[in-house]
Parts: sequence; structure tokens; C-alpha cells
Amino acid sequence: MKVHFDEKADALYLRLDDSKIVESEEVSPGIVLDFNEKNQVVGVEILGVTDRVPAANLKKMQFEVA
Repeated sequence: MKVHFDEKADALYLRLDDSKIVESEEVSPGIVLDFNEKNQVVGVEILGVTDRVPAANLKKMQFEVA
């Protein structure tokens, strides 16, 4: 899994695996899901991320595993 924040584009991208993206769908304003050939979600893009997340939270990332 890879996470990329593009400060200039104000976008956060979460890539779940390396399979080929065959379709994308905006499921909510500024939220785009990428799908592979098996119709599985393989990527999530969040546009306008600084309006959605406090700036301080973008500088650190925490992962929780249950």
C-alpha cells in the first residue's frame, strides 16, 4: 500500500495494490475510487484535502492494526 500527498494539487492518494486501473468513479464530491478489471477498489483519491483535514494531521500519519 502506498500513500501520496501532493501539496500543490491538494490531493491525497491511497494506492491499495499495483493492479491496472481500468475505471475511476467520483463517488462523492472530491472522492474518486479507482477500480481494477475485477471491479475491486485499488485506489482512493481525496481532492481538496486541506479543507477536509486539519493541516497538522497531514504532517504525521498513524496506522492502526486491529
